[in-house]
Amino acid sequence: MARWRDGRGELTVVRGEGEGVPVRVPLEIATSYRARTKGLLGRDSLDGALLLSPANSVHTFRMRIPIDVAYLDRRLRVIAVRTMPPGRLGLPRLRARHVLEAEAGAMEGWGLRVGARVEVGL
Repeated sequence: MARWRDGRGELTVVRGEGEGVPVRVPLEIATSYRARTKGLLGRDSLDGALLLSPANSVHTFRMRIPIDVAYLDRRLRVIAVRTMPPGRLGLPRLRARHVLEAEAGAMEGWGLRVGARVEVGL
């Protein structure tokens, strides 16, 4: 797997056979300590998703909106998906290496669920 840098890219949700075409989503990538710490703080919306790497947990303190959180393993397979309202602390996931964040309800629309695989393009 390639190492990413802070910036923009594209997230592809790979669907299983017979489930339709892959879904492509605008992606922000946060790999530096500063970018991961800032995350979605102070935002009222997000177009697409935010990838935090490395990360195995998140919080929503001082956030303005509820978010969907997907925990990814080292092979970019989804191991858990949660919706978190503002002011919460998520439990760390032991096998998680990356975390995807999006506006609440977005991941369901993309077909992102446990067992799904994603790809990150730059």
